[in-house]
Amino acid sequence: MTREPTLAPREATLTASGIARLASVGRAAVSNWRRRYADFPTPVGGTPTSPSFDAREITDWLRRHGRLHEAGIEQWAWRHIESYQPAAQISDVLGIAGALLLVRTDRAEADSGAGLPTPKQLVTRLRALDPGLATQLGDRLPKQWDGQLTTVLRTVDQLGAEQGAEAAFEYLHGQYVTSAQSLSGLAGTPSSVAEVMLALAGSGARIFDFTCGTGSILRMAADRALADGTTLRCYAQEINSQYALITLLRLWFVHLRARHAGHDVEPPVVHVGDSLLADALPGLRADVVVANFPFGIHDWGHDRLAYDPRWTYGLPPRTEPELAWVQHALSHLSPTGTAVVLMPPAAASRPAGRRIRAELIRHGVLRAVVALPAGLMPPTGIGLHVWVLTQHEAQQPRAGEVLMVDTTSASEHRPLTDIVGASWAAYLSDHYTELPGVHRAVPAIDLLDGQVDVTPQRHLPQAAGLATSPAQTIARIDEFVRLLDQVRHTLPPVGEAQTAPLREAPHADIADLIRSGSITVLRAPSRRRSASGTVLTAADILSGGPATGSAPRTEREESETRVRPGDILVPSIGHRINARVATPEQVGAELGPGTQLVRVDTTRFDPWFVAGVISRTDNVRVAGRASSTANGALRIDIRRLAIPVMPLEQQRAYGDAFRQLVEFRMMLERAAASGATLAREIADGLTGGTLTLPSPSTSAR
Repeated sequence: MTREPTLAPREATLTASGIARLASVGRAAVSNWRRRYADFPTPVGGTPTSPSFDAREITDWLRRHGRLHEAGIEQWAWRHIESYQPAAQISDVLGIAGALLLVRTDRAEADSGAGLPTPKQLVTRLRALDPGLATQLGDRLPKQWDGQLTTVLRTVDQLGAEQGAEAAFEYLHGQYVTSAQSLSGLAGTPSSVAEVMLALAGSGARIFDFTCGTGSILRMAADRALADGTTLRCYAQEINSQYALITLLRLWFVHLRARHAGHDVEPPVVHVGDSLLADALPGLRADVVVANFPFGIHDWGHDRLAYDPRWTYGLPPRTEPELAWVQHALSHLSPTGTAVVLMPPAAASRPAGRRIRAELIRHGVLRAVVALPAGLMPPTGIGLHVWVLTQHEAQQPRAGEVLMVDTTSASEHRPLTDIVGASWAAYLSDHYTELPGVHRAVPAIDLLDGQVDVTPQRHLPQAAGLATSPAQTIARIDEFVRLLDQVRHTLPPVGEAQTAPLREAPHADIADLIRSGSITVLRAPSRRRSASGTVLTAADILSGGPATGSAPRTEREESETRVRPGDILVPSIGHRINARVATPEQVGAELGPGTQLVRVDTTRFDPWFVAGVISRTDNVRVAGRASSTANGALRIDIRRLAIPVMPLEQQRAYGDAFRQLVEFRMMLERAAASGATLAREIADGLTGGTLTLPSPSTSAR
């Protein structure tokens, strides 16, 4: 349902950026409207350079001029939050909204049809749930709701009533962590990485994350425990009080869900503070310790913690804060527990940390190092490592060996969790067999050399070099030649144009076509957490392969966001627009995070034609908006674009060419990968003596 929630006049304001998002245009368009239209609303606040406008007046004006982008209630809720002034309080507003949704969940029947609680009533209801939660929120609440906050809470309350309180807050949290409004330093843990960490950590009754951020890893662990019917109590500490509040709210939603299902689960515990300098839970010994801690913070307390009892394996050098975090994790681990932490790859080989790495290996504490593919953890573009650790007194299988796993070249068609899980299970089994190039149990004595380098790639022989015979290499040369010939014939026949039909054709704005019903643009739905399902990822779209991503499924199937034949799939973030028509393998799959689809009326538009024209290189300047990634990638909003209007038969001719170009590009990438592998095999064969060069006389002939 797409409509605007009911708002009273002057209950909220919008900046130029907020107006642009409301109309799905750029800020320049808003400035142009202010100059061109005499009836454009006058500012009601702000500054001359950053004025604010009454939200009701702006909405009415956009509707009169046919420029109001239809949005669902969830989009309206987030727009009101991100438009809140002052912007520095947006995190607090999100926390207040979450608290309101939480009390609605706990008192669903009593609050049915009730109005907004006052700040005092909200704190009172929270205190009945968790005194610590009430105290954290109470420090941030105003004495009374002002107009802006009232608008936010009414819209959020409406969203919760329509979609469920927990699903509503998860949607708002997802918008927050990917927006520019979140405070700098928030690096959420993507689901794919959290799944790997939890697969390695195993199960237990208590889990602890001492740098929890907004609680993504703990939230996933709590969800899984509830789905499995097991009991799990979550403990957390976070230096940022706003993030800690959001973590506590997210965990309380799961706790209430468990309680409503009849499970006797103790409530979560979340503390605020610096975990190294002010450990809030010094006596906690958890069965599972997980952490995605900040890297490279040299002012971590080296001088103040010189004689700290946590440094069982040596005082971490000032330049090795990650090894301080590792030993902090071990200090909170039960005798039979497992710690899983994310590490920068440099920590595996830096000379300053050599002594501590050696002690961790000698005592059998470091059990595994997993190298992850690059780009999994925006804004970090490098491939991180996962370290698995246990207490040295624990009796563990395969003592004296460290598992090395390399997933950096893993197939995009196989989930990362499957690769890592299979490697870990093989390592723990009675009859371990290594998989060359993927995993190997390395004897500790082989690691304890002068460098103590635990980088997995250093200790894993490449499978291709070991398994390829000379005959196979020569056969692959012939296959590669045939592949190059196929690449050449995939290019569509083109010639120099005397006219420019696409450029000269009239253009229609996609936003107008959406309003007319000719085109629909859909994104992944906000999800009610339950079981895990397979969804399309951006990588799946680019490869044309089946869905490989994982995300919580909705309790009720979302038919609209299931891919249909002829749908155009587009990654939501990138350096350019890459639109692809869904392949047969992708039809029926559900959209995942970071993806969107364009559904066209096929009696008016050819899907491949539309995909081709919106993928034009220059279009990224129109459709791209700055994102929270540090590598310069943009958020792609297809609704900002325009497409040429021409007869359907002519569209189909261009569509065939665009389809061939996509096939050409994919085949070219395949040829490049095959060529790189072939070059390595030939080089290895020549240096290893299994291949030889033709004699000069033979080559002359």
